[in-house]
Amino acid sequence: MSSSTRVMLVTGANKGIGFAVVRDLCRQFSGDVVLTARDAARGPTAVQPVQAEGLCPLFHQLDIDLQSIRALRDFLHKEYGVLGSRGLDVLVNNAGIAFKIGDPTPFHIQAELTTKTNFLGTQDVCTQLLPLIKPRGRVLNVSSRRGFKALENCSPELQQKFRSETVTEEELVGLMNKFVEDTKKGVHGKEGWPETAYGVTKIGITVLSRIQARKLSEQRGGDKILLNACCPGWVRTDMAGPRATKSPEEGAETPVYLALLPSDAEGPHGEFACEKKVEQWQFNSQL
Repeated sequence: MSSSTRVMLVTGANKGIGFAVVRDLCRQFSGDVVLTARDAARGPTAVQPVQAEGLCPLFHQLDIDLQSIRALRDFLHKEYGVLGSRGLDVLVNNAGIAFKIGDPTPFHIQAELTTKTNFLGTQDVCTQLLPLIKPRGRVLNVSSRRGFKALENCSPELQQKFRSETVTEEELVGLMNKFVEDTKKGVHGKEGWPETAYGVTKIGITVLSRIQARKLSEQRGGDKILLNACCPGWVRTDMAGPRATKSPEEGAETPVYLALLPSDAEGPHGEFACEKKVEQWQFNSQL
């Protein structure tokens, strides 16, 4: 392999939406598609049915912690020659968790674990891998419209902070850490937070995407990289359950659309998309 090989990478992709995204990308993308998963055994198992279709996904283990992320970064350096040039054409951050409604796990533990995986894990992946994105590359952070609902249920003060056009990544991390600390103290309601750890982390992902896109425009504007967040919809997965309205293949449509935006596309950039359409970062009562 060399730096001339085109490569896409999808996190949390051994099942559900991530797996469907990998399968679609393998069908439509000329290059390597790397499927990552936390479980070193389940990843290769997930690759097998795609290979049986005559497609050629690759597997690399990735747990959403710094040691594992850095190991993946080093693998990309080694395999794709990115020591002298950037090496990723597309990065899809799909990995995430959600506790079931009615789960007896104390809310502060749900908040801490969900924030660690969904928000801080995604931030760490971006910190390590965004420098590897090639000019005209594409980055997609899978968020959710549940973040819109959660934002609507935040206090006016929190809403203003999350919707600010000048909020920094450091300030955003501070807000997310405050959410966790407030749940541990049992004062999150008083402090203006909604009763949904998943929703708050998806606020964080959407705002993080806006910040990252702004940074890319400032620091690498000439590279024409497009970075966005999206909602796949309500998808029948282990997370959402069997009553959801979309199949994983239907849920993959918007992520794949954004991942494969033409090389000459000027946008969207720093936006939130659902059903292949940009939605304004505003109050919205729909999930």
